[in-house]
Amino acid sequence: MLGEYSALSLAAFFGLVILCLLADLHAHKNDEAISLKNAAAWSLFWVVLSLVFAAYIGIWHSPEHASLFLAGYFLEKSLSVDNLFVIMAIFGSFAVKDAFQHRVLYFGIVGALVLRLVFIALGSSLVMMFGPYALAAFGLFVLWSAWKMWRNLGHENEELEDYSNHWAVAATRRFLPVHNLMDGHNFFTRVRENSKWAWKATPLFLCLVVVEISDLMFAFDSVPAVIALTREPFLVYTSNIFAILGLRSLYFLLAAAKRFLCHLEKAVIAILVYIGLKMLLDIAAVIHIPPAANLAVVFGLLALGILASLVFKPKR
Repeated sequence: MLGEYSALSLAAFFGLVILCLLADLHAHKNDEAISLKNAAAWSLFWVVLSLVFAAYIGIWHSPEHASLFLAGYFLEKSLSVDNLFVIMAIFGSFAVKDAFQHRVLYFGIVGALVLRLVFIALGSSLVMMFGPYALAAFGLFVLWSAWKMWRNLGHENEELEDYSNHWAVAATRRFLPVHNLMDGHNFFTRVRENSKWAWKATPLFLCLVVVEISDLMFAFDSVPAVIALTREPFLVYTSNIFAILGLRSLYFLLAAAKRFLCHLEKAVIAILVYIGLKMLLDIAAVIHIPPAANLAVVFGLLALGILASLVFKPKR
């Protein structure tokens, strides 16, 4: 896993990330929606931190490795932009309040630190065994999410109280004790049944699991692309993690903007449809859309949503 790098370098990386995540947790310890200003500041922070880490690699190892880290970082970031919109759809599907979304994504980062490490360690064999089937299933899930978001247009602020009939609860209840109600920001809750107390997972925990699965699905696409740039495991892993950290913060910019731009959600739905179809067409070898073209389509649809919100404002 370390390649040319020492255990000290990996320890320094984990120490830096954990320290910054603790600072992030302290800064957002209250359950409240992330403001546009706060989201922009943290997004900038993670970008600057990534550049500082690249400088560290360049000074202590080699400028060539620093350039490979940055190439992997920007490639992973561009390939994972689609995940921002999938996460938004997942939160919409679970009717997660804005105040609790940071907590889900925060612990999602902790899970990603472990899952990406496992994924990169297993390498291309995992992609060859499960990649096409997993991505095909996930592409259908993305299209289904877009349909659900379309159906819920105009009802975004309606709070889901009872999750008994929710698809995730129904699917997992047979092998995992799941409570049918949210319990604030808790992932697990104690409930009394038949005169006994028992721990049960809340729907918020199921949402966290689905977010982790979405990250893993995008890893099937992005990690092999970064490995093609460099076979140095340390550079592949660190560039992946820094890109994910920045993207999760960038999500709150998108979520905050959605609160002010009335037609942005329609653009997000169009992007989800595009992402789902792109994945299925790519797996079927019908067409492969290069990263630059993919970003152009995504940001073009976003720009249309923003422009429509500014031009066609709803009547009060």
